[in-house]
Amino acid sequence: MTPARLAAARVLIAVERGRTSLAAEVERARADVAESRERGLLLEIAAGVLRWQRALDACLTACSKRPIAELEPGVRAVLRSGAYQLLHLDRIPAHAVVHEAVNTVRILGQPHAAGFVNAVLRALSRKRDSMLPRRTRQRAYLGVTLSHPDWLVARWLDRYGFEATEAWCKFNNESAEVSVRPVPGLSVDGLMAKLADAGITASPGVLVADCLRLPAGSLGRLDRETRASLMIQEEASQLVAHTVAAGPGDRVLDLCAAPGGKSVVMAQGMEGRGLLVSADLRPNRVGMLKATVDRLDVPARVVAVDAMSPLPFRATFDRVLIDVPCSGLGTLRRDPDLKWSRTEADLPRLADDAGGMLAHAAGAVRDGGLLVYATCSSEPEENDAVVAAFLHNHPEFTLERPAAVSAVPGLDRVIDPAGYLRTLPFRDGLDAFFAAALRRQAPAGL
Repeated sequence: MTPARLAAARVLIAVERGRTSLAAEVERARADVAESRERGLLLEIAAGVLRWQRALDACLTACSKRPIAELEPGVRAVLRSGAYQLLHLDRIPAHAVVHEAVNTVRILGQPHAAGFVNAVLRALSRKRDSMLPRRTRQRAYLGVTLSHPDWLVARWLDRYGFEATEAWCKFNNESAEVSVRPVPGLSVDGLMAKLADAGITASPGVLVADCLRLPAGSLGRLDRETRASLMIQEEASQLVAHTVAAGPGDRVLDLCAAPGGKSVVMAQGMEGRGLLVSADLRPNRVGMLKATVDRLDVPARVVAVDAMSPLPFRATFDRVLIDVPCSGLGTLRRDPDLKWSRTEADLPRLADDAGGMLAHAAGAVRDGGLLVYATCSSEPEENDAVVAAFLHNHPEFTLERPAAVSAVPGLDRVIDPAGYLRTLPFRDGLDAFFAAALRRQAPAGL
């Protein structure tokens, strides 16, 4: 019995129950999978199933007399895992996939389903390519064949059209490259040399000068010393941190800051002068934040702060960044479970919470200071609409176009006509992030 397949099924069962995330469950499951190759297979199967879940279900439905939705969760997870391996992994013989699936469903306590699993996967192995909508049926193709929820496909089609939406869906279904940056004190060239010594070929980031991209699966091949010389941080997230343009002597507040990557970027811009306060709320996130700044010797004061309530700070900060908790719909390539756990009905509540947090963050910004609001959402309710409502209620703030900084020479490429920073997967090859730079005007006569 291959441990990766059993662990992947258990991860999928836990994620479907809705009380955890793919990332959290994979991290837990890794402890029971000793071999690095098996750990890679665990992630490949679990993430692959969630990326392609709707298409897999359509194929399984064509081979089954029982609706997939009515099956026991363990049986459903095993069938989806087997279907993903048959349709997307060409190194594993079909008979081995079927054999392992039958064993797995038995171990999961469903021995009565072994014959059913065997029959469905064997039928799928024979049918293969003839079960999914073709590109000519645009909405069915995007939703079913490219495995995205209909409501999200409809939104992207309305805003960007078919070609861009197709490219976006395909982007989300790829295994993500790993974006990294050197730890403080190490240059990009120095990190690239270390990676080359480890047999990893890195490529430059799309926009951020001190960002490198590593092929998917690279991190598991690094020794401890090389791993300690880099930070994992999505390039669009680095871009947001650089947009704050923190400089020497600034007083900077980073709200909702865990795991701390943006605080590190801003601290480097401050060159050891000024004040950096990095804040989050839940104890595990505050601990994660403190671990980051301690490991990298970042001079930040880590505090627990609830951004849903008025902040315990006066209006003394030159720059405040609030990267609010959001739907995460801009990061579906990295977090494919969000495709199926988020609904359109979630957006108004998330937008209301974001608007409240933005208003509280504004109270910490001094006259003439800058407030940067950011999300990793693709949807206007959480982005443009939150900023528009804030500006309506806070006329002392104005939207300003983020200024180019040396670390981001191509910043203008992702600033839209309204002045918002907006990365788009089909255009930029980056996750969908959003940021708005809001300047508090000094009172007249000062």
